[in-house]
Order: sequence, then structure tokens, then C-alpha cells
Amino acid sequence: MTEIKDTVALAGNPNAGKTTIFNALTGSNQRVGNYAGVTIEKKSGEFFTPHGRKVRVIDLPGCYALNAESLDQQIAARVLLGQDSLEPPPSWIINVVDASALERHLMLTLELMELGRPMVLALNMIDVAENQGIRLDPRLLSEQLGIAVVPMQASHGKGLIELKQSVRHPLPLPPESKWLRPGMSDEEKREARLRFIHETCLLAARRPDAAQVALSDQLDRFFLHPIGGWLALLVAMFVLFWTIFRFSEIPMGWLEFAQEWLQSVVSNSMAPGDLNDLLTQGIIGGVGSVLVFLPQIVLLFFLIGLLESSGYMARAAFMMDGLMSRVGLSGKAFLPLLSSYACAIPGILATRTIDSAKERLVTIFVAPWMSCSARLPVYLLLVPLLLHEKEGGSMRQALVMTALYATGTLTAFLVAKVLRKKLGPDERKHHFMIELPPFRRPQWNYILRHVCDRAWAFVKNAGTIILAISIILWALQTYPKSESDDPAERLSHSMMGRISRVIEPIFRPLGHDGKTGAAILTSFAAREVFVSSMAIVHHVEEAEDENLARASLRDTLQDTAWPDGRPMFTTASLISLLLFYIYALQCLPTSAVVARETGSWKWAVSQFLFMTAFAWLTACLAYQIGIRIP
Repeated sequence: MTEIKDTVALAGNPNAGKTTIFNALTGSNQRVGNYAGVTIEKKSGEFFTPHGRKVRVIDLPGCYALNAESLDQQIAARVLLGQDSLEPPPSWIINVVDASALERHLMLTLELMELGRPMVLALNMIDVAENQGIRLDPRLLSEQLGIAVVPMQASHGKGLIELKQSVRHPLPLPPESKWLRPGMSDEEKREARLRFIHETCLLAARRPDAAQVALSDQLDRFFLHPIGGWLALLVAMFVLFWTIFRFSEIPMGWLEFAQEWLQSVVSNSMAPGDLNDLLTQGIIGGVGSVLVFLPQIVLLFFLIGLLESSGYMARAAFMMDGLMSRVGLSGKAFLPLLSSYACAIPGILATRTIDSAKERLVTIFVAPWMSCSARLPVYLLLVPLLLHEKEGGSMRQALVMTALYATGTLTAFLVAKVLRKKLGPDERKHHFMIELPPFRRPQWNYILRHVCDRAWAFVKNAGTIILAISIILWALQTYPKSESDDPAERLSHSMMGRISRVIEPIFRPLGHDGKTGAAILTSFAAREVFVSSMAIVHHVEEAEDENLARASLRDTLQDTAWPDGRPMFTTASLISLLLFYIYALQCLPTSAVVARETGSWKWAVSQFLFMTAFAWLTACLAYQIGIRIP
């Protein structure tokens, strides 16, 4: 085994192409871990120089400066400054810069050079710069900075061999910070860097005449226009969600078929009994009910990656900043909240890019109110029942579904505004700053790798936390056992059924009995479990087709009545149930992620209790008002 003698850190601004270079250098020789004390991923790998020397490389989070305040940028700065307890200071720094935005990226370059470590500049995206008419001179840039400069087009693998060759031995002398003088203040250092950057770019990166307008700037005249920009954003969001729900149906059907097939194989290969039920219903059924939504999550991350890689996502965040600032958030909260429509967990993880700690907490707090894909089966069951229609693509059902999503979103914004005021202003005022990268062709390799990473993270979550919850809930629904063959009677006799009778007085004001209460309790593993639980407690036979199963269940619910003959599922009680599912935090894995991201169970428990109480109160008010309206 070749000994690893050096560690190289990839550092640079966001969207400079660090991860593309990292993937090209390491290939499949990658490991993903976490930095000490936080859940931010730490990607590391190995590659060989042309001389056969094995080098370890770490892909640091993107940062604009070494004194940044967002969590991910602080991690990058900590490693570069040698302050990370588990990561030794890097032997080399490869600074990746976007050649088309050299003036902005060189500010971090100069800060890195001042650290006094061997360094090489990866001048990435030279094709984009040349298309904009920028005349680059890497040789002059190298002479001006005093470090090696490697022109690259990382998305096509150009310059990769030259970059590996630049990591040579013996180590070169640390670069000289010739723009600094002893005794300079921080402000004087900043001004000196700016002057040096201006002089350097005049020599080595001459821009076209001011009369020439780049294609990206021409497109921005529409995408950032007060009217055209909003039209483009609405169309993009419509296409995104329509694509997710339209094209995910087929792979979701495959997963449902695979789940049913696996349950059948396991069931037929074992003797009937508790172990059989645990494997088929508790583990395969519980985890499978969550994995079935993997296609929607994969599609969402693919489309978000497409928008990010093309350069549009930064424009969308810029457009949303003005609107979100009215509720105490910034445009940086847009992407986390957007991601939460597929699943709140990746949305919460995406808040790491937010500079303000208080804004990040608020965004984490309200993210679960973006109606995630797990709520969709509940909506598909209840909305046609509410409208007395068959399940289908009617305009009325589409309008009600839109209203459900809008209700959660608007409530999240209102609560964010209240909570942001309650937390008070930041000790240091933060300004929304985002780099608008040029529009470019998507980097398919990066998008596909990003999607695979996120999909695997979701699968791992389903195989750990959700697996444990599924087993616990199966045990509650199974024990103590009843001699009856009636599934409803067995559930009533179980611990879950006994708990439901205890909590029935809690659900009565919402217009529901203990059976519905028990189904709601089971859905804390995964919201979509509510549908199958309702089918069990109401004696509805299973059907191979999911749509037929929901239709049969709706017919049964339509005829369900209270002991005095009153119909149970009325307009008021259905609206009450829908509101409860909009607002209740029925996702314990999300609470676990909130606890990790905030560093305290206090926030996670407070969020869970607040959202549950808010859901109950809203549902109660809706039902009590509804039954009093003639």
C-alpha cells in the first residue's frame, strides 16, 4: 500500500467547480464523513500524481472569505487555518476560481496566499470566460501572483493532468504577499487586496469593451425583470412540480410492486407467526412505504441540480429575496424551503448556507410546513371524498390541492415573521449577497453524482431511523395479541388501540373517533401509512391497484356514522383532518435531524409540540365553526 504523505485542500468560492475537479481527481476513491461537531459532509479521496505519489484531497465547502459567518463557510475556514481538531492543516491548497469572475474570486485567493502554504491556482471555466470575450493570460497571472496557474475546463477533463503535475516535490516556497505592509489594519489590508486585484486583472484578464454585452447579461434583462422575472419563476416552479408528480408515477409503481413481491416471497417462505408479520408488515411494509417516494425525491434533486448547474437557481433566490425579506428571511432560505416540498430533511440540511444563525433557526422551524411528498397519499384519499368526486384530474381537485399547499406555505411565512421578531435582530447585521454565475450548459456528471448522493442518504435514513420506528409501531399494533381474526378487533385490543381509546377525547372536538385517532398515531412513522391504517380499522379489503384501494376506502368512509347515526366524515370533519395533516409534524426522523442541526433537542421538541398543538387547534376551530354553519 502506498503511503499518503500529503493532504491537498480544494478551496474556492461557491459555484467555482471545486466538486467537479474533486470528482475528476478522485474518481470512485472517495469517502464521505462529517466534520467534528456538525453534520456537514466532509468529502475526501485520493489520487496519484504523474510521479506515482499518493495524495489525499479534501473538498471543502465553498466560501467567500476566511471570516465568513455561515456554518459551512466557517468549517472551510477552520480547516484552512489549521483549527479543526480532526483534520490536520493541508500541505497544499488548490484554489479553484471561476475565470469568468476572476475579480471576485481573487479576493479569497489573496487571503489564502497570506496563510503561507504552498498553493496552486486552478483557473477553471476558461471556456465560459472566452465566450464572454475575456482575454486571459495565465502566464502573466502566474507571474503577478507568484504561484502556479493551471487553465482548466473541469467539466470536460481539460487541464486535469497539468493540475496533478503542479502538486510536485519538493514543496515550493510559500507565496509572497507583496500587496501587504507591516502594521496594516484590516481595512487597509482589504483596500490593498482590492488594488492588487484590479492591477492583476488589467494585465491578465482584459475584458471586452463596455459596449459588448454578454449573452448571460442579456438573459438577465428578462430573468431579473420585475415582471418577466416573476413570470419565469412561476413557470419554472410549475414545470418543476408538474414534472415531479407526472413522471414519478411509473417508478413509484415499480417500487410498490417490488415491495409487494418481496412481502409475498418472505411470507410464503416462512411459517405464519409474529416473525413473519414483523418482516413483512413491520419492516418491509414500514420502510417500503417511505422508499416508495424515492422517485419523487430523486426527480426533485435532479431538477434542482439542473436549475443550479445552469445558473438559474441563483436568479430565483435573488427574485425571492424581496418577498422573503418581508417575513424576516432572505433569498438564501428559498432553496431549503423549496427542497422541503419533497422532504423536509434535505431542506433542513440545505439551511447550512444561511449566514444568520437566527434566520437559519427560523427556516428550520417552518420547513416542515412545506407540504412534502409523504402528505400526497393522504390528500389523494381525502380531497375526492371532500368534493364527492372520483379520484382524478378534475379542476376542482386541482384547486383544492393547490390551496392545501398554499395554506402550509403562507402559514410558514406568517410564523417565520413572528418568530423572527421574537428572536430579535442579529448581533451583526447580515446582507443578502449571492453570486450570479453565468448561464451555462448543465454539468451532467455533477448533477447525476449529486442526485445519487442524496438518494443514498435518503435510503440510509430509511434503513436506520425509519426502520426502528416501524418496528416499534408494529409492536404497538401487535401486542398484546387478541384471539380474534378480525384485523380491526386485533388493532383495538393492541396497545395502539388502547392508546387510541385514551386519546379519543382529544380527537372528538376535531370530529373524529378513536379509530381515526389510531390511524393518525400510526402515521407518525410515515404520513402515508394513514391510508393503510384507515383501511384496516374500517374493514376495507386490500386491492392490487392503489387507486382502487383508495376508492373502496372512500366509499366505506362515506357510509361511516357515529353511534347516533350522524355521518362521521362530513365537510367539516374532512377539512379538519386535512388541516391537521398540513400542520402536524408527523415525522420523527425530521425531529432527529432538527436536533442534530440545531445542536439541541430543545428546538426539536419545541417544534414538535408547537406544530402538533397548532394543528390540533386549527383543526378544532375549523370543525367547530363548520358544524355551526347551516
